Amino acid sequence: MITVGIAGTGFYLPERVLRNADLEKMVDTSDEWIVSRTGIRERRIASDREATSDLAISAAREALRDGSIDPEEIDLIIVCTSTPDMLFPATACIVQEAIGAKKAGAFDLEACCTGFVYGLSVGSQFIKAGTYKTVLVIGADIFSRIIDWTDRNTCILFADGAGAAVLKPAKDEKVILATQLGSDGSLANLIAQPAGGSRQPATYKTIDKRLHYLKMDGRRVFRVAVEIADRATRDVLEECSLSTEDIDCLILHQANARILEAIARRLELPGSKVFINLDRYGNASAASIAIALAEVAREGQLKKGSIVVIIGFGSGMTWASCVIKW
Repeated sequence: MITVGIAGTGFYLPERVLRNADLEKMVDTSDEWIVSRTGIRERRIASDREATSDLAISAAREALRDGSIDPEEIDLIIVCTSTPDMLFPATACIVQEAIGAKKAGAFDLEACCTGFVYGLSVGSQFIKAGTYKTVLVIGADIFSRIIDWTDRNTCILFADGAGAAVLKPAKDEKVILATQLGSDGSLANLIAQPAGGSRQPATYKTIDKRLHYLKMDGRRVFRVAVEIADRATRDVLEECSLSTEDIDCLILHQANARILEAIARRLELPGSKVFINLDRYGNASAASIAIALAEVAREGQLKKGSIVVIIGFGSGMTWASCVIKW
């Protein structure tokens, strides 16, 4: 079977920085309260001129440069997002045109914060099957557009950004050893944007009730996310005949520092092995892990053969895991 590897990575962050001190002027909160409960000190927010495709395009171009890949080599583009430019056409089609990937198929994938890891898994299957040779996977979201800025429990968490990875056949570097996907629809109401779809189309009533904004049961999400991440990590490692002791770098969805710390404790991993950037970028949804992966690649701290484990979790509830041998 064809082995799949990561040939290039890239990310893009909007210029605007929204610090906790700025949020103190918007809602009843404080820097101390936010940091103690989330670990976030600042986050990036897209400008009024930027749409999700703009962020995705910038991240894609950087990933292509990083891998020295010509856009016309791309066979497929997968944009993982919950905040597309519009319901249709797919944001991936807009990206395809902008980067000059004239030979590529394109579609969007929606699995919220888990989306990028889902995208890595789906993209890998096309290459393993011999259908395509080069797949561009992008995680991009502008959650600032669907956040209720009067709700201090959610507006302090979410942010905007994009990250990308190019997948190609590989032999012994940055090879994807395994991916696993999971979901539990009985928990679908824990994180949701209730209105705007076919169940509750836009009306004056839904707008007045602020149902077009993200709603989240934070306490239940915390408990579920920790349990899911623990199980998903152990399961995907077992598939590779590895254990938690073999992990050199754990990249978790950057949801909340308390969640990341609780997961690390469950896995008995030292903090030095858990990558964290949410203090600078906040929770960028599907872009979260994509940005983190690109930063890990840039830092050059990993040696050839290092084991990197990626765990995503989010609305659905969905979760996904991936093991990469660097």
